[in-house]
Amino acid sequence: MATIKTVPTTASVDDYVAAIADAGQREDARVLIDLMGRVTGQPAVMWGDAIVGFDAYHYRYDSGREGQMPRLSFSPRKGKTVVYLMGGAAAHAARLARLGKHSFKGVCLHIKRLSDLDLAVLEEILAATLEEMAVKYPKA
Repeated sequence: MATIKTVPTTASVDDYVAAIADAGQREDARVLIDLMGRVTGQPAVMWGDAIVGFDAYHYRYDSGREGQMPRLSFSPRKGKTVVYLMGGAAAHAARLARLGKHSFKGVCLHIKRLSDLDLAVLEEILAATLEEMAVKYPKA
């Protein structure tokens, strides 16, 4: 069985953000850390080497595979930032229509710049995702 790479680490979130080459993405990462921290009430933690996550849940598939993932998370990628949202686009359709310039594939919300978005709507989406996670994956 393959080793799962997306696990919480002790790496510094601040150091990771400081190393983001694009100044706009670096600032967007700081804003997302504040926003997701406020929504979850949890501190940012590095998951693997490129995902900033908040809180955690335990999953177990019918196949027996299980692990942990962050309840809310994002990752600055080349030219865009990806925000991971459980439930996919259908679960957030009405809010996504009001969000601003973005694309969505699977559970990945792709953002070029946060300035292209209505941050209040993004906060609604994050809060709804967290509520969905609480139902699907209640805390022990």
